[in-house]
Amino acid sequence: MAINKITVLYGGLSSERQVSLESGKYIFKSIKNLGYKAELIDYPKKFLLDSFTEEDFIFIALHGKDGESGELQKLLHKKGIPYSGSNYQACENTWNKNTCKELLKENKIPTPKWITVSSLSEMQNGLDDTLFDPLRPFDELFLKPAEDGSSIDVFKISDDSDLDKAIANCVDSKRPFIFEESIDYQELTVPILNGRCLPAVEIRTPESFYNFNAKYVNEDTQLTKLKLSTEKQSSLKEICLKTHNVSGCEGWARVDLLADRHSNFYVLEINTVPGMTSHSLFPKSAESVGLSYDDLVQEIINGY
Repeated sequence: MAINKITVLYGGLSSERQVSLESGKYIFKSIKNLGYKAELIDYPKKFLLDSFTEEDFIFIALHGKDGESGELQKLLHKKGIPYSGSNYQACENTWNKNTCKELLKENKIPTPKWITVSSLSEMQNGLDDTLFDPLRPFDELFLKPAEDGSSIDVFKISDDSDLDKAIANCVDSKRPFIFEESIDYQELTVPILNGRCLPAVEIRTPESFYNFNAKYVNEDTQLTKLKLSTEKQSSLKEICLKTHNVSGCEGWARVDLLADRHSNFYVLEINTVPGMTSHSLFPKSAESVGLSYDDLVQEIINGY
C-alpha cells in the first residue's frame, strides 16, 4: 500500500495521557526521519475522522482506553482507513484484564489466579471476606483496575491496612478491579513484532514492583536481556506466541509475564499499544537485536 501521509494520534483523555504524549512525540520524530509526510494530532479534540482517506495511515500512539479498547480501531475499520497494530476484536479481547485472563484460562495459558470486584466499595469486610477463598493461601496480592495501564492504581496488598491505603490513594475506586495472586520472583516482558518474539526483557527495580515511577521516572530501573536455558526460552516463546495468537493480535504487541523460582511463566496481560518512550521496554528489546528506534517504527508500519 502506498502511504500518502502518516498521522500519529497521541494524548487522549485516559489516565495514561502523559505517557502517550511522550510516546507520540518520539514516534512522530521517527516517522519524519524515515522520510514520510507526517502529522501529529492530539486525540480526540483535534481528530476529524472524515478528513482521512484510504491513502492515509494512522499510527496509534494512544495508551489506555483511547487506543487499546478497540473503539478507535472499529471506527477506522468501518471507514477503511489503515492503522498500526491490532484490530478492534483483539483490543476488546485484551483491554479488560478479566476478559483477557478468562481467554488465557480457556486456552490453558498459565496466568496468576484472580478474582474480580465491581468496585472497591465492595471491600467493607477487608481481606477476610469469603470472596478471597479462590486465592488462598496468600501472603500478598496485587490490586489492579480491570481497565487501565502504566501501573496506575496498582497496589501490593498484604493486609487490611494496605487495602485501606490503596482505596484512599487510587485515582478511581468506583470501577471494576481485580485482585491477583502475587508471584514475586521475576518480572519480564516479551515484545512481539510481526509474528516473531523479540528478546525477553527482565525488569529490575528498587521499587516494590514495576510501578509508574519505575517505568517512567526513575533512572535506576534495569532492563536486561533475560538469560534462560534453551528449553526455557522455547517454552517462553511458545507461551507468548500462543497468547498473541489466541487473542487475535496483529503487527506489534507486548506480553507481560511473571516467572517463579523454577522459571515457570505466568502471563499477566497483553499490551496492544506498548509504550514507545525513552524508558520503554519495546524499543529496548528491539535495540538488543540491532533494530534502531527508526527501524522499529518502520517495522510497525510494515506490519499493517
